[in-house]
Amino acid sequence: MDPAAKAEPAFRRVWGDLRTQILGHAFPPDTALPTEAEIARQYAVSRQTVRRAFQDLVAEDLVFRVPGRGTFVTPASGRYLRQFGSVEDLMGLSADSQLQVLRPLAAAVDPTSAGRLRLPDDRVVTASFLRVHHGEPFSHTSIYLPPGVRAHLGEVEELSKPGTVSEVTIIGLLDQALDAPIQDAEQSITVGTAGGEVAESLGLPARTPVLRIDRMYFDTNGDPVELAISHFHPDRYSYRTRLRRHRP
Repeated sequence: MDPAAKAEPAFRRVWGDLRTQILGHAFPPDTALPTEAEIARQYAVSRQTVRRAFQDLVAEDLVFRVPGRGTFVTPASGRYLRQFGSVEDLMGLSADSQLQVLRPLAAAVDPTSAGRLRLPDDRVVTASFLRVHHGEPFSHTSIYLPPGVRAHLGEVEELSKPGTVSEVTIIGLLDQALDAPIQDAEQSITVGTAGGEVAESLGLPARTPVLRIDRMYFDTNGDPVELAISHFHPDRYSYRTRLRRHRP
C-alpha cells in the first residue's frame, strides 16, 4: 500500500470515493445512497467514520439527508463544485473536467506577467483554455510560463491546436517535466469583469462580474514556474476551500 494513502484519514478515503461516484452519476436520482452500516462494511470502517464522510458531503451540498429515509444525491444545479485545499486538489481537476484549448502555447512579450514571474526580460510563453464540465465551459484561464520552463515541456500535443480537448492539467504536465517539482502556490481571489475572449468563450455579456483567481506556482527551489489567471462563469462554478487549524 502507498504510504501516503495509508496515512490518509479513513473518513477522507470514504468521502473521496463517494464523492467521485456522485460526480460520476453512479447513483440514480431519487434513490437513497447505501446506509451508513452498508458503507461501513464495504470499507471496513466504523459507522462514525462514515458519518463524518457524509457530513463533508452534506457541507459540499452534494447530498442531503432525510431523517428516517436516508441520504440522497442533491439534484444537479449545473454548477461545477470543487473543494480545494492543496496543489494535489488542483491537479485532480482532470478527474471530472476537460481542458479545451483556445490559444495554443506561443511566445509573447508581456511586461506585466514577466515581472510577476521575476524574469530578466519581458518574454514569456502564454496560452489560454477553457475548463469544461459535462460539455459546459465553467472557467477561462490564461497561463504564462518562463521560456526556460516551456523548454522543459517539449512537444505537448494537448496544447498544440485550438479546439483540442484533453484531461490534462498544466501543473500536472509541469510537475512531470520539471527537474524540481511544484511545491506550492500563492493565490489571490478578486472580482473581475468578463471582456473580450473571456466573455465570448464563456457566453457572457461584456462586463459581466466574474470571480477571478490568480495563482502563482513555485517549484521546490522557490522559483515561479507558472502564472495562471482564471475567470469563472458565475452560474456554473462554486469555489470551496477547507480551512485547517494549525495545532502545535
